[in-house]
Amino acid sequence: MTQMLAAKKGEITKEMEIIAKEEKIDLEKLRRYIANGYIVIPKNVNRETKPVGIGKGLRTKVNANIGTSPDLVDINLEIEKTRVAERYGADTIMDLSTGGNLEEIRKAIMENTKLPIGTVPIYEVGKIAREKYGRVVDMDEDLIFNVIEKQAKEGVDFMTLHCGITKQSIERLKKSNRVLGIVSRGGSFLAAYIVYNDEENPLYKNFDYLLDILKEYDVTISLGDGMRPGCLLDNTDRAQIEELIILGELVERCREKGVQCMVEGPGHIPLNNIEANIRIQKSVCRNAPFYVLGPIVTDIAPGYDHITAAIGGALAGYFGADFLCYVTPAEHLRLPTVEDVKEGVVVTKIAAQAADVAKGNKLAWEKEKEMALARKNHDWEKMFKIAIDGEKAKRMREEIPSKEDKACSICGEFCALLLAKEIIER
Repeated sequence: MTQMLAAKKGEITKEMEIIAKEEKIDLEKLRRYIANGYIVIPKNVNRETKPVGIGKGLRTKVNANIGTSPDLVDINLEIEKTRVAERYGADTIMDLSTGGNLEEIRKAIMENTKLPIGTVPIYEVGKIAREKYGRVVDMDEDLIFNVIEKQAKEGVDFMTLHCGITKQSIERLKKSNRVLGIVSRGGSFLAAYIVYNDEENPLYKNFDYLLDILKEYDVTISLGDGMRPGCLLDNTDRAQIEELIILGELVERCREKGVQCMVEGPGHIPLNNIEANIRIQKSVCRNAPFYVLGPIVTDIAPGYDHITAAIGGALAGYFGADFLCYVTPAEHLRLPTVEDVKEGVVVTKIAAQAADVAKGNKLAWEKEKEMALARKNHDWEKMFKIAIDGEKAKRMREEIPSKEDKACSICGEFCALLLAKEIIER
């Protein structure tokens, strides 16, 4: 039974109890939100994971993407990325591997973390089709659904599935003036299949069958945004919005079946359009949890896209996005290193915290209060413990130490807090 079906029947699962306690949300309210589809708990029935709630009234969550490519296959490196992502606060991990033995890589990642694991099954489908037939477009429906079911059996907790790309939406895209067309890798696989074979998207055409598979294992579907804009010039256009309308219809079908569902959002949006994008999604998709990549708010900062995405992520979270997919400094340039993964997680955690503070989340404000009191008391160890990256903070303080133990070397003996305490507060 899925978490949603249990909630609809009025049942409280152990995962709901854990999340209610951690998030400090009323248990009955949590159950209702899950029953209505406003919150999801990605947890496959075949895998023991740390329960994570994503959606209305909860803290903004952060996902870290890892995975191999045809140019670099190193399972140990991906395991290290997994551990680093978890260490610095990622709530979920997505394995986006496209090189090497994907099943072996996925298994290794799942064995080295208790965080929920997500995948994009069409990547494995495309890899198998290319190896077997020579071309991605020669994949067939049986292969697609066999891979999805295989990954579900293995214990994958949530899957990005590009169900909203259709023959009609591709025709509309062809008539548009988009600069970058389709930038979604999974979306491009399915679009190419549709055009080459003159067939409808199997995931859209057989959506009920897809839901039957996901329901059996309680895999949360993340409805992928295959028509997302890949640059600011393409943001919020007809192709993007048409796909979103289709996804909104599919959300309703997920809820009717009792399958947990969230919706993915665009990656490149200027600051002034972020609020509109969030509001449209929440309206069209009836408050389904919204999972956004970034969004990246300027395209001219390669090497710093973790920052451009964190700026957008903070605003998106404030306006109602529930789940931020991190972006690393390597975005658009190369496969991320372990250090890139760390930086991506840290800056996205900062964005999530900023959004939660602005939304009035009690847990976020408790952390802010703890830090303020630690600074007031010059309790450096407490500050490092509260900090998102306390190790870096401690290292930087020690690099240029102050002669005044309680102060830092910016002010030293002229520390404003020390002077105030000595003169004003005595």
